[in-house]
Amino acid sequence: MPTRSSRPATPVPSESTDRSTRPDGPTRESILARLQEAEVKFLRLQFTDILGATKNVEVPKSQFQKALNGDVTFDGSAVEGFTRVEESDMLLRPDLNTFLIYPQFSREEGERGRVARLICDVALPDGTPFEGDPRQVLKRQIARAQALGFEMFVGTEPEFFLFERTPAGVGSTVTHDRAGYFDLAPIDKGERIRREITNKLVEMGFEIEAAHHEVAPGQHEIDFRYAPALETADRIATFKFVVKRVALEYGLLASFLPKPIPGVNGSGMHCHLSLFQGGVNAFADPAGEYGLSRTAEQFIAGLLDHAGGMTAITNPLVNSYKRLVPGFEAPVNVAWSTSNRSALIRIPAKRGNSTRAELRMPDPSCNPYLALAVMLAAGLDGMEQRMEPAPAIQRNIFKMTVREKRHHRVKELPTDLREAVEELEKDDVMRRALGEHVMDHFVAAKRAEWREYSAAVHQWELDRYLDLI
Repeated sequence: MPTRSSRPATPVPSESTDRSTRPDGPTRESILARLQEAEVKFLRLQFTDILGATKNVEVPKSQFQKALNGDVTFDGSAVEGFTRVEESDMLLRPDLNTFLIYPQFSREEGERGRVARLICDVALPDGTPFEGDPRQVLKRQIARAQALGFEMFVGTEPEFFLFERTPAGVGSTVTHDRAGYFDLAPIDKGERIRREITNKLVEMGFEIEAAHHEVAPGQHEIDFRYAPALETADRIATFKFVVKRVALEYGLLASFLPKPIPGVNGSGMHCHLSLFQGGVNAFADPAGEYGLSRTAEQFIAGLLDHAGGMTAITNPLVNSYKRLVPGFEAPVNVAWSTSNRSALIRIPAKRGNSTRAELRMPDPSCNPYLALAVMLAAGLDGMEQRMEPAPAIQRNIFKMTVREKRHHRVKELPTDLREAVEELEKDDVMRRALGEHVMDHFVAAKRAEWREYSAAVHQWELDRYLDLI
């Protein structure tokens, strides 16, 4: 595990790149003109609750000016983890840089009128940022990094399954194909849907880098270009909506559940993290071991040091821990490597501005704002505390004995949601990053989820015990 070092990181100040204050971004006037030009009839004001569910308030054309002024209110007491009934009124303050017009998903939708959206920050009635808004949690960590002269960039690899629906339209776990990794049509029946999703995303301004069939039947991956952390979190929320919406048009169910089918690979969302300073990748150092800078090593050490508590946020479901088991390419070991995928963190081969740390345990069920916030908080803590990671392990950790793991100081991730939440509660760095409001509400929700799961009788128990006892 990481140790403290006497060698400090030496950040220098740099200009803020917060997109909400970007001087060359759209204005209210330019957005109103674009709405009129495109004949948009509805505007969605989008935000996210603590558990990661995307919410929205949709307003008609007559309310566009009010929406752009940030004067639309909603009932926060009805949103998971937000606020109490007696203090329920909340404001939606749009980030104008997130404006986009949705492509047409169906003929019927087009006939009802075009729809645009803005992602919003949540504020109290007096305009004060709401501490329980997940987007604000991430923005606080971004500001913390900027004060040290850094900006975190993130590239993600979200995976998902496509399932058949029953004649009644109900989702199932029957996959729409039996294809495997990188297979082609006609074995891969998702090729056309992936292309449709890609086309829609491109229309919305995404730069798609790759799309392909994944390892498990019915499993797919679409990768989009790395971007600053806030923009990436916004894109993840948008990506999930588009995938589900296109799948619906094809009569299928798109699911981001981490492990919907036993015995096959689950769906992850590997996150490629890097810090930039003055336009230069701060993780790169040709003179450093493995071509990594002290900043990179300390950031990696922070991720390793806080992995246990961080997992409750990056892998937030009971089902998440059905994926984090040996044998299915998902990490269970808290270690790092430059050569194999059995470790929690892998350093891909490219260097220079492509130098990055790939964190492999997150899954796509997480709240992207909270997940990226705790990753950044953990890495910055490693830098501030001058941590040193344990030596990189180049062997397949899955094949190491318990004694060998102990010798190399390799710990394991939490094995279930209950254990992960306990680790989260003990981690003061995670608590400070999330804030008391988010921490308390998130923990309460997850403890309730675990109690409900533990009290349920599962089919496995009946198959195993019913005839024997």
